[in-house]
Amino acid sequence: MILTTQALHFKYPQGESFRFPDLAIAAGEKILIMGPSGCGKSTLLSLISGALPLQSGDITLTGTTYRMLRGTALDRMRADHLGVIFQTLNLIPYLTGYQNAALGLQFSAIRRRRVLKPSDEIHRLARALGLSQQHLDSQARALSIGQQQRIAVIRALLGRPELILADEPTSALDPESTERFIQELLGSFDPSTQGMILVSHNPALQPFFDRVIKLKGPQDV
Repeated sequence: MILTTQALHFKYPQGESFRFPDLAIAAGEKILIMGPSGCGKSTLLSLISGALPLQSGDITLTGTTYRMLRGTALDRMRADHLGVIFQTLNLIPYLTGYQNAALGLQFSAIRRRRVLKPSDEIHRLARALGLSQQHLDSQARALSIGQQQRIAVIRALLGRPELILADEPTSALDPESTERFIQELLGSFDPSTQGMILVSHNPALQPFFDRVIKLKGPQDV
């Protein structure tokens, strides 16, 4: 099992409180988490990614529980075993597409060891995602939103982290581009070693995933 969560509960200082269903994700599984705005989708993803601290319950990733980790140890766990596609993408605008993609290996020795030739792997993923050499050579700020999203996917997949987390990656795309992007994303991930959690409010994505988990709002169980 790549990921399990148990009895997660998170309360914000302003009062919103969320209880989340337990998750268990094995290699090859693709999970879609859905629900309206404010239902806690991004909160759950932030807990799994370690961006929010655990308040109640626990998360186990590749056999290690988050309760056992503090500070840099948690940061290392995230860098080694998680590939995150942020809703805001978090690309560095003055770096090229290639340089942004390569950042996926910068903070993890484990992921670097899995890639014998980073350039070859970046170009392989770029081709699978419909990107050209010109896109890799261009600064991120010169790329379209769709092209930037594909660079963010390469960064997340590089070095084959066990769990891919994607937060509303298609929110800025039209329906045709959304379907093409999801097909490319799922075609680029390795079902023998990786699992995926994607958060979205778009019901059209449901057929692409093995399981759909719907959240309804604060105090959802």
